[in-house]
Amino acid sequence: MSALAEAAPRRAARFAFDRNAIDASLWLPVGVVLFLLVFFSLATDSFATLRNFTAISGQAGTLLIACLGGTFVILMGSIDLSVGAVVLLGGAMSVTLLNHTPLGFATIPAVALLGGLLGLVNGTIYTWGRIPSFIVTLGTLSVFSGLALTILDGRAIQFDLDGFETIAIGQLVPHLPNIAFWALVAWAVVVVIASRTRFGRYMYLIGGGETVARTAGVPVTRYKIYAFMLSGVLAGIGAVLSVARLGAAGPSLGTDLLLNSLAAIVVGGTSLSGGIGGPHRTLIGVLIIAILDNGLNLMGVSQYSQMVVKGLVVIAAVLVSRDRSRTTVVK
Repeated sequence: MSALAEAAPRRAARFAFDRNAIDASLWLPVGVVLFLLVFFSLATDSFATLRNFTAISGQAGTLLIACLGGTFVILMGSIDLSVGAVVLLGGAMSVTLLNHTPLGFATIPAVALLGGLLGLVNGTIYTWGRIPSFIVTLGTLSVFSGLALTILDGRAIQFDLDGFETIAIGQLVPHLPNIAFWALVAWAVVVVIASRTRFGRYMYLIGGGETVARTAGVPVTRYKIYAFMLSGVLAGIGAVLSVARLGAAGPSLGTDLLLNSLAAIVVGGTSLSGGIGGPHRTLIGVLIIAILDNGLNLMGVSQYSQMVVKGLVVIAAVLVSRDRSRTTVVK
């Protein structure tokens, strides 16, 4: 039985990953990236510059890190709406620890641990309470945000630690902010986890069919909790890097991640129905959202109009990526 439980998810998940890795539909988001690059280069002179590409990579760093954990949650057929709130609470705790404790750079693992605990809360309520993940994370979004705003007292707070900002705005690689460098490292690690580890294989199997996963002997409940914990850990790391990049934590930290993270994951090609896509696609989705934000800003498009554009992009991405053969009833 143990051999069957190990072999079945491995075969199913490897097929899902390999099929999507070479799926022709991958060319669609890649084509969108190329189209946006050409369009904005022609639309504004300040877009196609080395300085602007450096700025885009810095802006995309936090989004990519936050999206990576959320990708696994969506991959298994659930959703995490609290990512932005975890980043906000993680940012509030970061400045508190930096200003009032001797932790220094150890604040990074401390806040990552906090994010993991918040993810554990989400995952435990979701699995053991048998409440839809949408409802659970919608509720914890409010709870985590309220706690963060209480800590910040509704205002931006700067940190006081010399050199801490270099972990985000320094450049180990010329013209590439450290926050983008760490995001790419995290992406590479997560892609390996998705394609080469038991955890990654189980995510595909659970998303492809939870009943089948249970029949194959997969401890579904435990791995669902693991997925939410990973989402929280990465959101916590993203929070610390965001604080280092901005020099402070304020009430608006992470507020744009709710729409942007879901948009990037879905636009990249990870299906909301689960089992299709993966973090290897999320990088492309993040590039689309980051380029779109940057280009529209340079063109002087208002923030409200940008929300309309991104909303339409998400709807279009779902329509294109949805596997209609797996959907018999739309709720």
